[in-house]
Amino acid sequence: MYFHVLRRFYVMADTYHTIEEPSQAIFKEKMSKFLAFAHPVQNVEEAKSIISIYSKKYFDARHVCWAYMLGSARERFLSSDNGEPSGTAGKPILGQINSFGLTDIVVVVVRYFGGIKLGTSGLIAAYREAAKLAISEASIVERHDMTDITFTFPYLAMNDVMKLTKSGDVSILSQIFDNSCEMTVSTRVDNANTLIGRLADIDGVCITSPSDL
Repeated sequence: MYFHVLRRFYVMADTYHTIEEPSQAIFKEKMSKFLAFAHPVQNVEEAKSIISIYSKKYFDARHVCWAYMLGSARERFLSSDNGEPSGTAGKPILGQINSFGLTDIVVVVVRYFGGIKLGTSGLIAAYREAAKLAISEASIVERHDMTDITFTFPYLAMNDVMKLTKSGDVSILSQIFDNSCEMTVSTRVDNANTLIGRLADIDGVCITSPSDL
């Protein structure tokens, strides 16, 4: 029963795309200048910290607009027009994140007003283009959701366990070797079912704590 529950729990895709390093770009339209910055992030706090940094650095700018997307399921996101007409800044920035199919990313676009109004459609196009240029400057990489599995095993099972954990899909996070041994490993979510099944086939192995995803 225990392993059947785990198998249902782990049925999900674990691959997603993000950017590897920060990038930036400049877009100019009718005397207005748009400075765009894209950063990889891991959580909301990190995204907010980056937004705060740019807000303080460009305090003299008319608007500092942004959007972020988080999680492999791409279900956590937020955007801000920061004083621009509703839907003309944050939404098009987020739209470019979606167009590239990215997550774990925050994009900030700073606007210096040049004296000529762009209108609603002009603002949407400008923020969209600025975000697109910044993302295009970054390297897009494939990442995988990882999960930790902790298990105990008798010392006599050491060889079988070590053979299994030396595969390229498994990384050892911690290990205690004694009469009763304990190990915590990290593996791709999509590989967790297979790994748990193979561990269960080794005499004496007891899975103690697969992590929540």
